[in-house]
Amino acid sequence: MSSLYRVEVGDRCELCRSKTEGFFAALSADALRAFEAAKYTFSYPPGATLFSEEQDLSGVFLLCKGRVKLTMTGYDAKSIIVRIAEAGEFVGLDCAISGKPSGMTAETFDQCVVHVIKRATLQSLMRDHPGVCVAIAEQLSNDYRSACSHIRSLGLSRTALEKIAHFLLECAAKGKVTDEGLRVNIPLKHEEIAQIVGVSRETVTRTLTELKHKALITMKGPAVLIRNKSALEALAVA
Repeated sequence: MSSLYRVEVGDRCELCRSKTEGFFAALSADALRAFEAAKYTFSYPPGATLFSEEQDLSGVFLLCKGRVKLTMTGYDAKSIIVRIAEAGEFVGLDCAISGKPSGMTAETFDQCVVHVIKRATLQSLMRDHPGVCVAIAEQLSNDYRSACSHIRSLGLSRTALEKIAHFLLECAAKGKVTDEGLRVNIPLKHEEIAQIVGVSRETVTRTLTELKHKALITMKGPAVLIRNKSALEALAVA
């Protein structure tokens, strides 16, 4: 955990909006108070490293605000983005449960507020409060499903077009239905999308342009409008 960027702040979990859909949703009032008493809250700027690959973690990070990207680096020094954690999600949870070193590097995408819980304290909360176990099990299940989806896209998709279509459809799960199509915000650079889907930046740019020419999507900055979802789904499983 980087001490260079840590600035303690006073966010209180009972006031956190993310509790309606994230970790706090499954907690009782007693469990929430116990978590509140045990956590340490810090603010990190964009680009701060929370932990690195092969690092032993003494605690777990619960993201309150902002986004954190989790990356893995191969023997050729090439990195892929495994997933992007958002508010209400744990980072480093598998390490806190298993006690094994991290298999990924966690870096803040933007300004983040993070709750830190010591590993022993988290285990104590799990023993004393069933709701904590339920919330943790739900995230581990979601992480597993996300990993399977990522592996399927990286290993089983034959073309860049399939990979990009699959990526857009995953993003669309959080989109908004409009009369024009499915609107979604994707605040990622082409290089970052390339690190997620496992192709070059140039290939991402070329493929997105192709999808625009086919009138399947339109883009303006981070705003993406999926105009023909069924056609995109057909490409994803081609």
